Parts: sequence; structure tokens; C-alpha cells
Amino acid sequence: MNTSTLSTKQIFFIGLMLFSLFFGAGNLIFPPFLGYEAGENFWFAMLGFLLSGVGLPILGVLAIVYTGSDDAEAISKRVHPLFATLFTTLTFLAIGPLFAVPRTAAVSYEIGVTPFLDTIGAFSLLVFSFLYFAIVYWLAATPGKFIDRIGKIITPFLLVVLAILLFSAVFGPLGSFTAPTEVYDQFALFSGFTEGYLTMDTIAAFVFGILVLEAIRSQGVNDPLLTRKITWKVSIMLRCCFRSFIPVATLAQMLTFGIMENGGQILQLTAFEYFGLTGNVLLALAIILACIPTAVGLIASCARYFNRWFPSVSYRLFVFVLTFSSFFIANMGLDTLISFSLPVLTFIYPIIIVLIVLAFTHNLFGGRTAVYRFSVTLTAIVSAMDGLDEANLLPNFLDELRMLLPLSQLDLGWVVPALVGAAIGYLVSRKPRNHTT
Repeated sequence: MNTSTLSTKQIFFIGLMLFSLFFGAGNLIFPPFLGYEAGENFWFAMLGFLLSGVGLPILGVLAIVYTGSDDAEAISKRVHPLFATLFTTLTFLAIGPLFAVPRTAAVSYEIGVTPFLDTIGAFSLLVFSFLYFAIVYWLAATPGKFIDRIGKIITPFLLVVLAILLFSAVFGPLGSFTAPTEVYDQFALFSGFTEGYLTMDTIAAFVFGILVLEAIRSQGVNDPLLTRKITWKVSIMLRCCFRSFIPVATLAQMLTFGIMENGGQILQLTAFEYFGLTGNVLLALAIILACIPTAVGLIASCARYFNRWFPSVSYRLFVFVLTFSSFFIANMGLDTLISFSLPVLTFIYPIIIVLIVLAFTHNLFGGRTAVYRFSVTLTAIVSAMDGLDEANLLPNFLDELRMLLPLSQLDLGWVVPALVGAAIGYLVSRKPRNHTT
């Protein structure tokens, strides 16, 4: 069946499905901590966070849809097939069992469980994460239409809870903005931009973009131009949804809780300050039910990807292995997960950003392979040094060399090399045989 368009209701539910997938742990814990640290420079920091935490994921979804391919490696193959395999595998591991999925459990525990515990320890996290991932495994092993259905129920409920917190923070603030911490004192905009890396949504966009494409095609829409038009409408809706919850997690930080270690603590204390135990119960339900669809979607997507490479291994076995790995890593705790993920994300994110930009400008440079290769290679070299620096593993002589790059003090030292690489690639390759498709 082919159709010429989709109804507003159909577009709305596709957008709701996408929001329920994107809206996970990172979107909940990082905006509060950003507001807590940025203080009076909050608005500049928030703008940077919106660019990388909301704008780039939307562009990532659009980039995948513009390729018209349901292959997660479609864009990265324009660099090289081997690069596509290695880099896509790394990104799937990052948004799967290494960081993103374990973090959904850690955040659910931090916000949804710890307020009700007299003693917080490793055993309580172990028990909760076991139950959490048992549910995730059951749903991912037999996904059906769970994500679509639960998104229609949970997302409105979640937005209502967060909206209540927003209005409470706006009309009854318990404090005022404080002085920013050192990292947000001078370059709040750029610090907020790099903070958005931690949501991992731009990486996940390469997976969820395929789901949007499949959802639109399942409604009988096969025309590429119409598919892009519908995706733009879905993206606008997604942007509006994200903007409706972000102020909740930021304006509520005008409080005096003392020293906070992460956004999860801030969010649950905010709910308690305004509504007592009832606030914590509502927030716990919203958070846990918001994180589960994200975890299920990521586990299922990772399992399908690896099952394609190793068809002799069943999809369910991959789901089990990925779920068990996530369970094991989740018990490291939220703060440890965040600290371990930062070096890897610092390496991955600039490459993802460059691939998205090149995908949108593909026709402008004639799709030349050399443009992709030179730009991505130089970006990867610099971002690898940035990642090693985050892990305190970068030798001093390389650190001194890295700091000579423009914008390096803003953690954007990869930008100029990416542009130079694209220019070199364009100049050295002008023949049609070097063009990608």
C-alpha cells in the first residue's frame, strides 16, 4: 500500500515514539547538573547544551533519513567500509552495553529508589538492577510494539510530572542563581556544548533515524521527498518536546542543597523539596518508565546489528549477552559510569558531528570520497588526543601540540582540522570515479 501523506495523528505518534526512545537517562541527569554548576551563566550554558544535546540528534535523524538507507553504516561507509564497520561497532557498544544502557539503570536507581532507602549500598543497586534488566531482557527479546505503545502512555505522563516541577520552580523558587564554577565562568556556551555529548543522543540518532524511516515506510510512504518532509515535521515536534522538559531540570536548580555529585541527586531532592514523599514517588515512576523504553530500544537495536554480522548466533542470545553486560557495568555506579564514558564520547562525538555535516553538504562537494576521508581522519586524530587527555593518558608533548590548535581551549580543537581536511580532500579528488553514492 502506498500513500501520498500521513495524517497529523500518525506524525504525532511517530514523534512520540521517537521522543520516548530519546528521552532517557542522559536527558534527565545532565541538565540539572549543568544548571547547578553554571549558576548565573545558566542561559549561555543551556544554549550550548541545546545545540549538541537536542539540535545535533535531530540533524542526525534527518541525515539518516536523507540517505534513504536502513543501514546504520550508510554514512560512515563513505569514508571506508572497514572504518564503517569498526566505528559503527564502537558506537553501538557505547550506546549499548558499555555506557548508555547501564546508565538508564543507574539513573533509575539514583532518582527512583535511593530516596526510599535507609541505607544506600552496592547490594541495593545489585537487586534493583537485576530486576530492571530482567524486565528489559523480557521486553527486548520479544519487542513487538512495546516501545510504540508505552510511548503513547508514558511520555504524556512524564511531561506532566516535569511540567509540575517547572511551574513550581518558576513560581516558588527556593533560592537564586549562584556564581558559576570555574568550567562555566568564561566559556559557558562551549562548556554547555561539550556537556551535551554526555547525553549520547547524537550517537543514538544514527540508530533511531532508521526506526523513523521504518515507521514512515510501514505507513505506506515510500517517496523520498515525502519521507523527508514528514521527518522534518517529526523533528519539529521532537524539538518542542525536548524544550518543554529541559527548563524543569535547570530552573529547579536554584536551590541550596550543598555539594551535589550528579544531576540525579539534584532532581530527586528538588521533587522532595516541593512535594515531599509524593513528589519522589511520582518522579520515580516517571523516571523508571522513561528509562526502560530507551534501554529496550538500544538493546534491541544493538542485538539486530550484531545478529546481522553473526547470523549463526540467535537474536535472543545477543539480547541476553548485551543485557547481562549492561547489568554488570551498571553496578559500577552512576558517577563511575559518567567518568568512564567521557573519554570515549570525547573521541566519538566530533567524528559523528563531521559525518552529519558532510551528509548534509554531500551534494555541494559532489560526494567526493576524499572529502570524507581527509576530514574524518584529521578529526579522529585530534579527537583521539582529546579523549586521551580526558583520561589523563595524553603525553605532555602531544598535549602541547594539541593546545596549539585553534579553539582547543574550548575543547573544539577538531573543528579547524575537519575543515582543512575537507578542503584538502576536495582539491586532491575531483574525478567522478572517486565520488560516493
